[in-house]
Amino acid sequence: MLQLIRSKAVSVNLMLLLVSLYIISIDNMSLWSAFWTSLGQQPFQHVFFAISFALFMLTVTLIILMVLSAFLTTRVTLILMLIMSSLIAYHIDQLHVLFSTSMLQNIFQTNVREAADLMSWQMVLTVVLVGVLPALLVYFVRLDKKSLTGNVVSRLKLLSVMLLITTLSIMWTSKDYAFVFRENRDMRYLVNPVFPMVSLYKYVRDNTLQKSKQLEPVFADAHRIQPVSSPTKKDLLVIVVGETARAENFSLNGYARLTNPLLAQKDIVNFSNTHSCATATAESVPCMFSDLHRDNFNTRDAKYRENLLDAFAHAGLNVLWRDNNSSCKGVCERVEHESLLNLDVNELCNKDGCLDDILLYKLDDYLASLQHDGVIVLHQMGSHGPAYYKRYPEQFEKFTPACEKNSVHNCSHQEIVNAYDNTLLYNDYFISSVIDYLQARSDNFNSAMIYISDHGESLGENGIYLHGLPYFMAPEQQTHIPFIVWLSENMQQKTRIDTQCLSNKSEQSYSHDNLIHSALGLMNVISAVYRPELDIFDSCRRSNLVQRPAHIETMTDTNG
Repeated sequence: MLQLIRSKAVSVNLMLLLVSLYIISIDNMSLWSAFWTSLGQQPFQHVFFAISFALFMLTVTLIILMVLSAFLTTRVTLILMLIMSSLIAYHIDQLHVLFSTSMLQNIFQTNVREAADLMSWQMVLTVVLVGVLPALLVYFVRLDKKSLTGNVVSRLKLLSVMLLITTLSIMWTSKDYAFVFRENRDMRYLVNPVFPMVSLYKYVRDNTLQKSKQLEPVFADAHRIQPVSSPTKKDLLVIVVGETARAENFSLNGYARLTNPLLAQKDIVNFSNTHSCATATAESVPCMFSDLHRDNFNTRDAKYRENLLDAFAHAGLNVLWRDNNSSCKGVCERVEHESLLNLDVNELCNKDGCLDDILLYKLDDYLASLQHDGVIVLHQMGSHGPAYYKRYPEQFEKFTPACEKNSVHNCSHQEIVNAYDNTLLYNDYFISSVIDYLQARSDNFNSAMIYISDHGESLGENGIYLHGLPYFMAPEQQTHIPFIVWLSENMQQKTRIDTQCLSNKSEQSYSHDNLIHSALGLMNVISAVYRPELDIFDSCRRSNLVQRPAHIETMTDTNG
């Protein structure tokens, strides 16, 4: 067989064409399915348009292969593209994961353990059959050898012919192009490997070309005001950053299953209509701590701007970030932070990582050394998929049978939901434990807790799994998130916040944009960035709180 493959030399141009044709046909099944659907009820009336689009795809892929092979050898380029395209195709076809810039940022910032959770035998088998086997053919085939000049001339001729034919076909069917792609803009996300490579270029550009940029001191003016009476206890705010929790499956929000039995018994305020800034951790976490709002946020700019934690530090608070996730996504770089991922603590950690209870491990040691009022951020592993079954201890497996596979699309929908709901049941326990922890230390602290998830999750609805879809096309399950506030009695008295007033406003629309302004207001930190209309507490303060400086709006007396 090997002798047969190598018996006759194949021209480089023919090999480029064959691989391009293979990629646009085999590795773009989702694209062709969406394209065929976009042609309407009589798709065969648009045969010439379909041929034209196939030519366009072929030409674009060919250009990419030619450009890349100018930096690598042709053989290496084709092998890498075949394997990469098969891997991308698996995630698009099976999980409906789209490789936007934010998704690539998420991928590059993940850790080995999280990446391993995405591995499955089905994925490996797909990559071997669809990517590795054709790559082996490319490896063993004998290519014609030409001089550098001959190669360049030959490729230019091929490219000129392809561009001419493609251009003429586009002109012939221009009305179809204008209509179909105006009405189906999201189809571009399915073009493999073109769109992922464009996203990769943007990611590299955003993370390399601005390294010399200086940090913008957004919160340099941040300072604290205090009530007239001197406090006898330290103020402590705990912000719990949830992971992949969707509000739709919270029984606090009306979900039929009791996924929040403990929180339902707590004196909390549940803001049921809250939406995330983005659909992936790498973008959502920086966004929720940024003064930039969702409409004008991008991670490129946020990286060089101070955030909420910097504001607290400028104001003289002790700030600590504790992480049971892959990282803080750059948010905690300028404050004290610690990763608990690799701790070896019996009953809390194993080969799959640590349960979220680890976030409270030896926290008393830190509190005992606290010199000033403090802010602690607890970054959860939460409901991180697809291995939901690894996110909770055995005693929380209430909903069965639960999916115990990494390839969740091979489980039934109910099994996936069962496993996911078990993560929320454990999350309910953890959040309740944080509240209990703070209540038990009320002699020393005026404490408060804010819990808010980074984004939601798709569990197979309409064939969509996990998260990370571009925001404009993301389903509600990926953007509708839980948002919970708890204030100790001491904190309520000190801040003059009326929790009943908060409850009355809990069904209003909120988002990640509210977090920094609410946290600043709660901890009496003043900055020109602060906007009282985005502070969920501002309109629920009683009138006897100390007046704010002139540039800050006077707090509303909600109780007359």
